[in-house]
Amino acid sequence: MKLLHLLPIGSVDHVLLKDLGPALEETFGVACSTLPARLDPEFAFHGERQQYHSSEILRHMQNFLTVDSWRLLGVAEVDLYIPILTFVFGEAQVGGPCALLSTHRLRQQFYGLPANSEIFRQRIIKEAVHEVGHTLHLTHCDDYRCVMASSHAVEWIDLKESTLCPHCRNVAQLKSRSPLVP
Repeated sequence: MKLLHLLPIGSVDHVLLKDLGPALEETFGVACSTLPARLDPEFAFHGERQQYHSSEILRHMQNFLTVDSWRLLGVAEVDLYIPILTFVFGEAQVGGPCALLSTHRLRQQFYGLPANSEIFRQRIIKEAVHEVGHTLHLTHCDDYRCVMASSHAVEWIDLKESTLCPHCRNVAQLKSRSPLVP
């Protein structure tokens, strides 16, 4: 049986990973399991930006794929970027096996607001589903409510639902080797 594997990137709260699994299982209809290994992201740290290059982390994640991996989702608490953007919430290999998300800018505290565990939880789920969706060849959706809508600011994440719109669900089902649950 193929699994959606979660890979801790650096220091990640295991409760967060444990809570993320059921939401991903419900969306993609694939069992989810956290790998016992952890990837240290320090090789991707760029001092001039004080951030971690997400594409470099994605390349190293390939080493953690196993024969039973359906997809591999890395979860990091560090601040991610790609050279053309100030930051990214995540990145994925479109049509490939690996995706990555960062919780760093998903916390209310990052914006000087009081902590809110439910908002944080919803943002993580939405970003996880979004990035795994890219591995299923999904591009950004024009429907702002679809989880595949582009998010250039955290407020846009909050506007989205945590589910795929009917069009994106159909595309994902065609590209997936595992049925998506309705």
